[in-house]
Amino acid sequence: MRVSSFEREMAAVGRLTTHVLDTANGCPAAGMQLRLYRHAEALELLISTETNADGRVDQLLLSDDTFVAGRYQLHFDVAAYFCARGHALAEPAFLDVVTLAFGLADEPHYHVPLLVSPWSYSTYRGS
Repeated sequence: MRVSSFEREMAAVGRLTTHVLDTANGCPAAGMQLRLYRHAEALELLISTETNADGRVDQLLLSDDTFVAGRYQLHFDVAAYFCARGHALAEPAFLDVVTLAFGLADEPHYHVPLLVSPWSYSTYRGS
C-alpha cells in the first residue's frame, strides 16, 4: 500500500492544523486568507496561505521540523472572506481579522478550528 506525502506529514510527531467553518452559510470557509505568527521578540510571520474547498489548509501549518513549543497567533481575514461571498457588511465590519492567540507545548498534535460568521466566532482545541 502506497502512503502519500500528505499521509506521511499527518503521521509526524509534532504538527499544527486548522479548519474554518462558515456558520452563516453552513459550509466550509473556502478561500479565507490566514497567517500564522510565532511570538519571539516581535511577531514572526511563518505562513501566509488560504483555505481550500474544505475550509482546511493544504499543508501542515507546523510539522516536526518547524514545530516548536511556544506562543503563536493565527490571523483569519474574516471580513474580506464574507465580503467576497456577497455579504453586505457595515463599515467598519464588526469582525475584520479574527486573531487567535494560543500556546503549543510538547503535545503531538494541535488542531485549531474556527467557526465564524460576520458577527461571531468560536474556537476550541480540536483533535
